[in-house]
Amino acid sequence: MSGAGTFPVEDPATLEVLAHVSDGTAADATAAVDAAAAAFDAWRRTPPRERAEVLRHAFELLVRDADRLAALVSAENGKSLADARGEVLYSAEFFRWYAEEAVRPHGDFGSSPAGGTRTVVTHRPVGVAALVTPWNFPAAMAARKIAPALAAGCTAVLKPAAQTPLTAVAVVRLLAEAGVPDGVVNLVPTTDPGAVVSTWLTDERVRKLSFTGSTGVGRLLLRQAADRVLTTSMELGGNAPFVVLPGADVEAAVAGAMTAKFRGGGQACTAANRFYVHASLAQEFTARFGAAVEALTVGPASTGAQVGPLISERERAGVEALVDGALAQGARVAARAAVPGHLTGHFLAPVLLVDVPADADVLDEELFGPVAPVVVFDDSWGATTGWDGLLERVNGSEMGLAAYVFGPLGEALRFSEEVEAGMVGVNRGLVSDPAAPFGGMKQSGIGREGARAGVEEYLETQYLSVAW
Repeated sequence: MSGAGTFPVEDPATLEVLAHVSDGTAADATAAVDAAAAAFDAWRRTPPRERAEVLRHAFELLVRDADRLAALVSAENGKSLADARGEVLYSAEFFRWYAEEAVRPHGDFGSSPAGGTRTVVTHRPVGVAALVTPWNFPAAMAARKIAPALAAGCTAVLKPAAQTPLTAVAVVRLLAEAGVPDGVVNLVPTTDPGAVVSTWLTDERVRKLSFTGSTGVGRLLLRQAADRVLTTSMELGGNAPFVVLPGADVEAAVAGAMTAKFRGGGQACTAANRFYVHASLAQEFTARFGAAVEALTVGPASTGAQVGPLISERERAGVEALVDGALAQGARVAARAAVPGHLTGHFLAPVLLVDVPADADVLDEELFGPVAPVVVFDDSWGATTGWDGLLERVNGSEMGLAAYVFGPLGEALRFSEEVEAGMVGVNRGLVSDPAAPFGGMKQSGIGREGARAGVEEYLETQYLSVAW
């Protein structure tokens, strides 16, 4: 890249500079599209089996280098080594899944109802895809977009978050080693995302935008994309409820809560943000949950800690302000993990809040941090009409990405079907799976990533009416 210079990448646990990365400009964004457009025709005509072999090789390389990549993710993102390694292996699975998906035919054939013709339905790659990824899963978000794009026959331009570009650099280098031709995937790190992404959205050669990030930024990008009627996929913010129904297995619910809330330090769009626990189980649940929270170790990944820092001081201060606001509205701290006093990074103690009013402001915000607010509900919330009051609270957010429901299986399934969320973990605290469609309802997004739906996001449908 020509670039406008370089920018530093900081370790949020130690505040040390890890590296300096080229700072891409609008000119670099155009050059990336030049390369992607030039490579597109040859890549889309590459036999699916050959594309599949390249993706399969990428899977093998990510698994081979899992420990090295996990250390890199931890260094620039701050998450624990266990979480980072889990992310890298999750990322690798997208390349394996889409290696298999690349060779599965997409199409249909049949007689027209009126007779005399045959209908042939086929699909073709949409074209150059602009991929914009966040900092909280620097390997997984890149893989979840790149793998289906390449499987479909698209070429790509990728803008990673400025906080975590090093993982993207490492992944793109592995793709080259796997056999991805020059120009098929093009990386533009930048501290001026508006200039880079706007350049892509106004370039007629770009036919697809896939964005993961905040709902606010997503709205802005959708307005820009509308000018060119651009195909878009949006995975936006979340405010996931975690519901513990009467009769739930409390031990399982607490284990699920620890995963849903504290994986990655709570910095996930699918993280449980608000906990609704039935009064019959509230005392036991909060006691067990509190003990588990207090047992969490906090510190840099290099120390083996379970919870690392938040990505920046701005994010840390914002989450701390939400906790202070909840306390001012009547909540109290039931449990808090210890944070060693000598740490210099953006650390925030994991905390469990109880006595949280059902209308507390903290329940309306996306809590991107290790804070778990618990609201106790009882039969007065709608036992006689199928928990209508509880559902009103659960579905009261403009977001609808993920949710978690624990309870006797039949009741949990019935309740889950009424939840306005694209993904619901039923008696488990994890919803992500490369073989499942990832995405949300309402203002949490448009489209799906993963599964067969993921590759369809990068395909155009074409219908041929054939005289017979």
